[in-house]
Amino acid sequence: MARYWRIAGLISLSTFLCGCEHGVLAPAGPIGEAERTILFDAVAIMLAIIIPVMIATVAVAWWFRASNTRAVYRPEFTYSGRIEMIVWSIPALVIIFLGGIAWIGSHDLDPAKPIAHAKEPLEIEVVALDWKWLFIYPGQGIASINRLVVPADTPLKFRITSASVFNVFWVPRLGSEIYAMNGMVTQLNLLAYRPGTYPGLSAHFSGDGFSDMQFDVVAVPQSDFTAWADKTRSQGPALDKAAYHQLLQQSQNHPQVTYRAVEAGLFDKVAMRDLPPGPGPDEGRGGPHLSPKPER
Repeated sequence: MARYWRIAGLISLSTFLCGCEHGVLAPAGPIGEAERTILFDAVAIMLAIIIPVMIATVAVAWWFRASNTRAVYRPEFTYSGRIEMIVWSIPALVIIFLGGIAWIGSHDLDPAKPIAHAKEPLEIEVVALDWKWLFIYPGQGIASINRLVVPADTPLKFRITSASVFNVFWVPRLGSEIYAMNGMVTQLNLLAYRPGTYPGLSAHFSGDGFSDMQFDVVAVPQSDFTAWADKTRSQGPALDKAAYHQLLQQSQNHPQVTYRAVEAGLFDKVAMRDLPPGPGPDEGRGGPHLSPKPER
């Protein structure tokens, strides 16, 4: 029986560790690495109070067991300054250290803070739709759905908004999830160290198609990215107002497609609500939905 328990434990541990290869504990960029360090530091600091409490609980129970005649029963004991000092000093230090980590990390890892690098950042505009992600490359004049091709070892400067309900953009291995909100623009800076495919997802429930609102970040060498952009510009449809209105329609498991051209200023028109927003997941069910920008 013990052998079976050991085998089951090894299988469970292997499953857990395999999951770490594709999550926040296996970062592929500087932001993800810094966030993992904060996570490990926070766990180590909290263990400074958790471990002593667990040891003290077992020690007290063992010492004051009924069979221990050396334990002194003191019903009149009510206060000890030394004990109070220990009891309050350790949690206070934990709060101070955790607060320091949070303060420093919130400034060093500000999503809008550019990543120091010799290369110029690649600008990418992101629009959250129901239930798909639209990526616009303003410098290249192209766009894609649910597939984000980027050059490896190059800073990525994102501008993010939502054409529908509130959403959250997140690539776990690159770090820093951030909100996508209708009528607002948020900024995010990321970088992928090396070529690879990094899963991205929606980290906020947004209706029926939420579970399939995923995308791939494909990091490739600079030469391959240039070749991909050139190929994309030579084939496929253009993303104009008519094509964008088609994208506003709700769809699940939308295929990965590209657009050879993008109407000028499309992202800003979406963000400023000059173009009507999507219906939202409750449209047609009697629930709330987004209304167009009022006329001026």
